[in-house]
Amino acid sequence: MFALRHLVEALATIVDLALNIYMWMVIARALLSWVNPDPYNPIVRFLYSLTEPVLGPIRRRLPLIFGGLDLSPILVLVAIVFLQRFLVSTMMDLARLIG
Repeated sequence: MFALRHLVEALATIVDLALNIYMWMVIARALLSWVNPDPYNPIVRFLYSLTEPVLGPIRRRLPLIFGGLDLSPILVLVAIVFLQRFLVSTMMDLARLIG
């Protein structure tokens, strides 16, 4: 059973790391929206291609407020923090119960 415990712990760590990386990508995307980046820059295109599938549907459903303020990155960040606190913690607790 210890192998299953380590597997679940490893999966929880990977999920936590992936959520952290995606959180920083959303933050970078939000910061880039304050300036006028070159749309042909490979880094900008990479960030947009990875964050737009999540931000786009939220942006379509969420109304713009205060002269076009986009709240979708904040909503995504809140969802990421929730997943880190709930999902990763639950996976770690499950690993402790297995072992």
